[in-house]
Amino acid sequence: MIGSRTIHLAAAACAAVLIAFAATDRAAAADASATSRVKEIARIEGSAPVTVVGYGLVVGLEGTGDSRSTLFTVQSVANLLQNLGLTVDSKSVRVKNVAAVTVTAEITPFARAGTAFDATISSLGDATSLQGGTLLQTVLVDANGDPVGHAQGAISIGGYNVRTTSGTGARKNHATVGRVPGGGVVERLPSAAFAADSTFALLLREPDATTARRVADAITGRFGEGAAEALDPLAIRVRVPVDYRGPGRAIAFLSEVENLEVPVDLAARVVLNERTGTIVVGAGVRILPVAVSHGSLSIKIRSRPLVSQPAPFGPEGSETIVTRDDEVSASEEGGDLVLLDGGASVGELAQALNAIGVTPRDMIAILQAIRSAGALQAEIVIQ
Repeated sequence: MIGSRTIHLAAAACAAVLIAFAATDRAAAADASATSRVKEIARIEGSAPVTVVGYGLVVGLEGTGDSRSTLFTVQSVANLLQNLGLTVDSKSVRVKNVAAVTVTAEITPFARAGTAFDATISSLGDATSLQGGTLLQTVLVDANGDPVGHAQGAISIGGYNVRTTSGTGARKNHATVGRVPGGGVVERLPSAAFAADSTFALLLREPDATTARRVADAITGRFGEGAAEALDPLAIRVRVPVDYRGPGRAIAFLSEVENLEVPVDLAARVVLNERTGTIVVGAGVRILPVAVSHGSLSIKIRSRPLVSQPAPFGPEGSETIVTRDDEVSASEEGGDLVLLDGGASVGELAQALNAIGVTPRDMIAILQAIRSAGALQAEIVIQ
């Protein structure tokens, strides 16, 4: 029998590919059609969500919980039972229906006592699935260790992990991570009231000097001279007009500011994900005059077994000997040359490369090479 195998050094086409090319140029980025509301590009200073975390137990699992080797789960169950008035020896506790988990969540700083929120549940031990489990009441604390609220309820994992006794099974999504929709409740949260009696600051989600100036100009144009000024590429200081000061009026002013349309200036950026073959290109990305040549190298290894058998009635102790004869051959396809004039967009480059059969993963390598050559006028972000 002759076996053969081929190794392709060129990147294979990935299963899921997303290529987003913005063909608009820098002038189009500043056009009135490419605008966003202030609420989409900025937030009020001090309005960042409060992150909380807690340690809890998930019960009611169908034998998919932690094993006895997860000692902190065993101890936690023993402590829980003791707090409920039952004294048990931790050595006799079985936890296959229980899993130790971390509970995390983000709470809006404007939440009041009794506000519900979603909580994310993640396994800490060696549980195989949280499907069908219920999170017991878990205290949640902020970064300073102060209790903020609690979470409890049935877990939704959005998937499954089913296995048979023979070891076969089926799996969808991550069965050891789930959510408790609306299972968290705020008990006490320091108020982050909107202090807009005189001034407040807007912080851009993507700092940019041009966008900051445009936001300030839009607010000034709507409410008059001195209503806003850009302090730096991140922050815009906003002064509340006298007519909007007072109970309830500040929120009306903020609502009008949030809904102002502002032309957004985007930085030229290319985002590459080599794991999935994803390429996302922002507006305004341009390529200087450049020539691109790309080839594909293929190495073929052919392995053939050679069998040497002793002659009939040969000397005693003779045995069959098997050796292998390996043949190695290499071939390289000729690279097609693509010429791009100055000012060409990445979208035009993609069309040219697709025409010669370049895969998305090869395209990622080509874009990186063009950037190293100084011809790609954009920042490359690799995820």
